[in-house]
Amino acid sequence: LVFTEEDKYGLYSNLLFKYFLAEGIVCGHDLFVASAKEHPDNILKELPSPLFDDAYGKEMGDEAAAVKSEDFQDSMKIAWRYQNLPKMETSPATFTKFGHYYDLSKKMSPGLCQSVKWHSFYLHEELSSPPKMKACKMNSAYARLLQSLQRIISQGGFDGSDPQKKAKNVLRIGIQSLGSLLWGDDICCSDTPEDAHSLTKFLYVLRGLLRKSLSACIITVPAHLIQNKAIMERVTNLSDTVVGLESFIGSERETNPLYKDYHGLVHVHQIPRLNSLICDVSDTKDLAFRLKRKLFTIERLHLPPDLSDTVSRASKQDLADSAKLLSSGCGAMAMGKKHLDF
Repeated sequence: LVFTEEDKYGLYSNLLFKYFLAEGIVCGHDLFVASAKEHPDNILKELPSPLFDDAYGKEMGDEAAAVKSEDFQDSMKIAWRYQNLPKMETSPATFTKFGHYYDLSKKMSPGLCQSVKWHSFYLHEELSSPPKMKACKMNSAYARLLQSLQRIISQGGFDGSDPQKKAKNVLRIGIQSLGSLLWGDDICCSDTPEDAHSLTKFLYVLRGLLRKSLSACIITVPAHLIQNKAIMERVTNLSDTVVGLESFIGSERETNPLYKDYHGLVHVHQIPRLNSLICDVSDTKDLAFRLKRKLFTIERLHLPPDLSDTVSRASKQDLADSAKLLSSGCGAMAMGKKHLDF
């Protein structure tokens, strides 16, 4: 269960959501897309087109050439003593190809989308039928979604039933903007919501379904609207992987020259660890993402050593004054009026 905290405008979390579904189509997995905001058919039509080996090599070749030119420009600016130091690797996997890569400027072909079996759950179409789950007091929208998931998992054989009749496959589940007001939940409206436990109950049952079936799920939640921290703690504990996206749009960091090469930060809050009592903590804590012309990349955050090329005259005068004060003290006997070297 991958829990994704949406950015404020939902632009980049929606990209991650589409990447997850596109990877399922390329791998031949079955899909289940649930949304109360946008029709699942429209979501599948907007999936990015995969970059195959030749196109990927050309794209990465262009990127390498751009990086090389940037390195040459940096070598003209950086002090000579730092030129021989090893350059920090900004990408976690620069030389290894994992999974597939996608071109955001092109949409996936309809023939490729139709090559896999997919199921959709649009809440406004499901409200006509009453939910059959009445065992636990839960939001009716969540109950309908669980009911649909249970039916597809059992009918599709993802729960391990009838393993001899058909080849095993993986079900990829994508749920968009769960917990928002569109799902009939009020946790985003007030600090003390009346129905504070529906989302927790839903995730508890969903995690049980995932544990006993061949399925993986990604959920996007507008976490910045949930004011009650206790709800977020419970949701985090019920998830395997928790990732938060912080966009620079509309914030002070958008104009900050420190972050001029990036569009936002990636916060890895929780990583699953098998056969252990504690959750794993990522060794790389500073991650940032940027949206290029065709690719959405997540890299290690690498800040420049100095923002200004030249020191201002005022700061030079301050340094000279402080040097005079220091020279009259302990360094006067040994070095005269020269600057102290610490």
